[in-house]
Amino acid sequence: MGGQVKFLERANPEASYPESRVLIIMTGGTICMQPSVDGLVPMTGFLEHALAPRPSFNDNSSPLKIKAYRDGKRLDIPSLRTPVSAYSRHIRYGVLEFEPLLDSSSISSDGWTEIALTVKENYHHFDGFVVLHGTDSLAYTASALSFMMSDLGKPVILTGSQASIFALQSDAVDNLLGSLIVAGTFVIPEVCLFFHHTLFRGNRTTKVSASSFEAFDSPNCAPLAKVTSLGVDVNWSLVRRPTRIAEFAVTRNLDTTHVACLRIFPGIKPEMVDSVLKVPNLRGLILETFGMGNAPGGVDGSLTKVIKEAVDRGIVIVNVSQCTNGFVSPIYAPATALGRVGVVFGHDLTTEAALTKLSYLLALPDVPYNEITTRMSRSLCGEMTEMTLPSFSHPAGTVDSAVGRLTSADAAFTALGYAIRNGDKQTVQDILEGDEVNHQLLKKADYVGNTAVHLAAVSNEPEILRELLLRGASVHARNVANNTSLFLAEKIGNAECVKILREAGAHLWPEERSRATSEAGDRTPASLADASHDVLADELDKESFAHKSLRKTGVDEKVIVSEPSGAFEPLPHNPAPRKD
Repeated sequence: MGGQVKFLERANPEASYPESRVLIIMTGGTICMQPSVDGLVPMTGFLEHALAPRPSFNDNSSPLKIKAYRDGKRLDIPSLRTPVSAYSRHIRYGVLEFEPLLDSSSISSDGWTEIALTVKENYHHFDGFVVLHGTDSLAYTASALSFMMSDLGKPVILTGSQASIFALQSDAVDNLLGSLIVAGTFVIPEVCLFFHHTLFRGNRTTKVSASSFEAFDSPNCAPLAKVTSLGVDVNWSLVRRPTRIAEFAVTRNLDTTHVACLRIFPGIKPEMVDSVLKVPNLRGLILETFGMGNAPGGVDGSLTKVIKEAVDRGIVIVNVSQCTNGFVSPIYAPATALGRVGVVFGHDLTTEAALTKLSYLLALPDVPYNEITTRMSRSLCGEMTEMTLPSFSHPAGTVDSAVGRLTSADAAFTALGYAIRNGDKQTVQDILEGDEVNHQLLKKADYVGNTAVHLAAVSNEPEILRELLLRGASVHARNVANNTSLFLAEKIGNAECVKILREAGAHLWPEERSRATSEAGDRTPASLADASHDVLADELDKESFAHKSLRKTGVDEKVIVSEPSGAFEPLPHNPAPRKD
């Protein structure tokens, strides 16, 4: 970026607040264009020209360069910091500009791979990521990235705008600022799309307007969050959780060149469909049908015969609805006929999600045809609603029975903490099963920000830690001392928990490493995988539940708290340290 960032003058410096770090990846789009005599043209220097002059993006704090990576090379990029938010924290961010900027209408799997690998390279250095992107193919990119990024533990939010950020009437500022605050405040481990004050699951979105500021919708899945005058209301019951212990990984180069999309219309001839299905090297077809999956069979079933012949040749055909809201069902005879010849029911997949999902599965090595068709009809990352039979149960849950007469969330978390301390895996399971709808206990923390994972990381029962992670707890939550669960486990030499946490993608943050290195001196305890150590503060003016529950285990209470920092996730009406 050329030039030097100019900072606004500020009369009253704010008190010290913790800050999160977010990387803005600028790929292109209307949002970062500026007017010229030839119309809108892409610009460079987005941080300096578009964000630095705006008080909502720049609190005039001291200039600071932050570390970022691109194509294996380290870059020290300028950063800005937002004013303190309603959640009592700043968001420090930098902008990484693609060169050249991508044209969203011409983007391909190469562009998706470039975005995904940029996130991968910078994954350990930021709390979240915001991707600026053109709106034409934004839903396709969001869907593609959701399949490419497996075991994601941090928010990746795509956004853009219908008008340039330099336009007088524009949605760019709200879209970018909203994305920035959500990415830096809440651990929502999904690929999301933020537009018009609404956070959507990326692979459920579709563009519904070419000009309206309310340009995107998620017709078959409620929003993950809404931004109002009262703050950010996150629908935590919808947010997906990890279901296995694995590190973040990226699948490269989706196979979009061997997949086609065909929209059925009244009077379509079987020969037309056959010509598409006989495109050289075609491996998959998304078939957009009427209503709940209906398609004309043709005279004497000729169209169905054409489709069956393609399936017999090994072409994966997926049936999705043309309707904006709806799903493909085997209720009607035409849809059932397609199913009988081997067409996959796409349920409520959007066309964007169906196309990118099939491209993703075809790109996987050594996956047989039957496995691809099976996975296409199952949800991989929340892209579809799987049809299940309803079940009924008494409203009373095991959480109440576990805590007796104490029914508040704090009491339930206390019960969970004591179960962790006592190594009582069965009680831990009982408590969490009673909270399996909203997952509040996995997000909750005590007053110094220690989550259940923090407590389990310093326990003597690694299987309890494994249980928490398999139920969707985050390894990236930091307490108010800026300590991750991995840091605490390494501090006390809990090798088994360190191993499990690292398998789940945990890592020490740069602040932890630098703090540990500066204070460790010549000591190199074997328990610290990063050769890091910490001499933590020993002054505690009061005692949290974590200290009480860990006292009997012999864990040094000084492990729990040091200098204030770190990211947090606020609970409604009671902001708490960042977690998920």
